[in-house]
Amino acid sequence: MYSFKNDYSEGAHPKILNALIVSNMTQEKGYGNDTHTNNAISKIKNLIGNKDIDIHLISGGTQTNLIAIGAFLKPYEACISANTGHIAVNETGAIEYTGHKVITIDSNAGKVIPQKIQEVLDVHTNEHVVKPKLVYISNPTELGTIYTKEEIKALSNFCKSNDLILYADGARLGSALCIKESYLTLSDMCNFTDAFFIGGTKNGALLGEALVIRNENLKENFRYHIKQKGALLAKGRLLGIQFEELFKDNLYFELANHANEMANLLTEGLKELNCKFLIDSPTNQVFPILENKVIEKLEKKFIFYIWEKIDDTHSAIRLVTSWATKKEAVLAFIHELKK
Repeated sequence: MYSFKNDYSEGAHPKILNALIVSNMTQEKGYGNDTHTNNAISKIKNLIGNKDIDIHLISGGTQTNLIAIGAFLKPYEACISANTGHIAVNETGAIEYTGHKVITIDSNAGKVIPQKIQEVLDVHTNEHVVKPKLVYISNPTELGTIYTKEEIKALSNFCKSNDLILYADGARLGSALCIKESYLTLSDMCNFTDAFFIGGTKNGALLGEALVIRNENLKENFRYHIKQKGALLAKGRLLGIQFEELFKDNLYFELANHANEMANLLTEGLKELNCKFLIDSPTNQVFPILENKVIEKLEKKFIFYIWEKIDDTHSAIRLVTSWATKKEAVLAFIHELKK
């Protein structure tokens, strides 16, 4: 059974494991004050081209979202998300648990657009309702679609004009940035958002996300929030070592690019078999529509999500490739489907 269910089924890239072993017996300071974390943060700052940003390494995506959003907002403030957004669908009400309402909007292929944000602002105008303050996006979206540089810029301009915080979930950010047609870079993500995170868990690390905060108003005492939410690891070196390796010799982008290439190979093979797709996703999530009886046969050899019922005889499935996906596995899936 080969899994296309997610991009974190494997452990970690061998270079990361080796770095953890080599550094294992070297004593370091705790709580993210170690040399590896400092080096990783320096590497990311240099790559972004901004020395004034704050970077915090946190163990997981949901934890990063709830800590960041909870810290950024006042008690009466709310965030806006696409109705497919991770914080609205897949985080067990973590944001609401911090006391902040998630206002969902209909999205275009998983993406948030200024017009929909304006509709929310138009009906939240007084102290009897929550005050929309933060716009949450993810890049790629939960449907594998991406924001272009122009789309992010338009959102940024709208948010600045309306005194809103723009926050981006980057659990699969590497995959989005490796799509040339987006014309988007890490520097752009920093320039156009108030804060965003760079996902490691889904791109070759054992665990870990790097939260980047650009907005000066959001930086103060952020480590207090991390500690209070149980995310300030005593052995913070474990995160630092991993991001140090990911941003050494371009490894982070090599791994993301490989995941995209395997997804593209999968997509091309499906197209040759005349498959239709739920959505056009250029990243490492693929959503083909197949007959239910075909899906049942594929499930005997492969693991994947059945994403959405299309009709009584067809469903959309989600296939996810990763930094570790082998070409042979993709070809085997296509061969089995062809049979």
